[in-house]
Amino acid sequence: MLLIRGGRPIKQEPPEMRLQPRLAALQAALLFTLGLAPSAPAQTYADNIALDHPAIHYSSGPFDNPVARLQSELESGKQLDFAEGGLGYLPSLLQQLGVNIDSQALVFSKTSFQSQKISPRNPRAIYFADDVAIGFVRGGDVLEVAALDPQQGIVFYTLAAEKAAQPRFTRRQECLKCHQGPATMGVPGIFIGSVYPGPSGLPDRSGAIITDHRTAFADRWGGWYVNALGGEQPDRANSVAPDPEEPQKLETLPALFKTFNSAAYLSPVSDIVALMTFEHQTQMTNLMIRLAWQSRTDPSHLDASIKTLVDYMIFAGEAPLKEPIRGASTFTETFPKRGPRDRQGRSLRDFDLQTRLFRYPLSYMIYSPSFDALPTPVRARIYERIYKSGSRAAIEILCDTKPGVPSYIRPPYIK
Repeated sequence: MLLIRGGRPIKQEPPEMRLQPRLAALQAALLFTLGLAPSAPAQTYADNIALDHPAIHYSSGPFDNPVARLQSELESGKQLDFAEGGLGYLPSLLQQLGVNIDSQALVFSKTSFQSQKISPRNPRAIYFADDVAIGFVRGGDVLEVAALDPQQGIVFYTLAAEKAAQPRFTRRQECLKCHQGPATMGVPGIFIGSVYPGPSGLPDRSGAIITDHRTAFADRWGGWYVNALGGEQPDRANSVAPDPEEPQKLETLPALFKTFNSAAYLSPVSDIVALMTFEHQTQMTNLMIRLAWQSRTDPSHLDASIKTLVDYMIFAGEAPLKEPIRGASTFTETFPKRGPRDRQGRSLRDFDLQTRLFRYPLSYMIYSPSFDALPTPVRARIYERIYKSGSRAAIEILCDTKPGVPSYIRPPYIK
């Protein structure tokens, strides 16, 4: 029987959660989560890096990402299949971009530019792979797509929901009004937010934060549906605040399958392990993009960014699991198969789910083309910090599965 996980409110955030700024405007236009602004002028955030800097060229490219490549294929005659029943191009798009259905996570807070069509009865579905994320709203005008470009960072697109003779992706640079700022380390990025939603999904103006693997579970997933087969960890999920006089007093929604028509989605669940993985991936991606852009615009001041990236990459400060977690979909089985394994059969994608998210504490995003696109001297400094502070097992896996790792950190049995 599926365990529906509940939520509870919390009044304060831990002071060490530096990546959890509060919302300044909850109805801003955005693709995947929330638009943020600092809650107090004393707080310090990474400054935006100029999009028009001569070393960046974000607006003009060139672009090399999964969506840009698919668009070229469409222009050369490739077709996207159109499914009936409200799904439209979604199944075909996921297939073409290599995104598994079991990565589905459902968010019902009104935190998208299609917010008028989002509610607890009509949540938005998000699907992801290492280099792309897709947002789907039933009855929406467009599919929302964010693609990771090794040089340009996250690039935003939409695909019209209506059937067309020749489907075409449209760049949506206006998304940067919310997707470049404090929540994304000052570069075009994506992020997961946790809010206190009202009965319609409209968030309260206070108490909204950005979450990642360091966030206390009690603060996570407000405005999201979250399913697990086991491992109750009190959080904000599956709940709304019904009383506007007490906007942070959450009550659990009725049984999930009675709240909305889950059969109308590609998967009937919003898997906890998939959502936790995507949480980690969002900020890891933003940190890589920022370091890449800094190395092109201000290469003499990289020490702090390299330290921040490596600390995050090795899961320093990860919130521990209070009890083992069991996911509600096949994601726990399929995700580890998407990456390389060492000669002992180990992978950086292997889950732990007993006391932590991953068994070997080194981010699988180190295999990303965005990591490889970092300048060689920058990668060398990252490897040095990993060597000094990383897990021995994780380093062994890395050395056995990734070309270009410096020889001085390789165990003698790995040539």
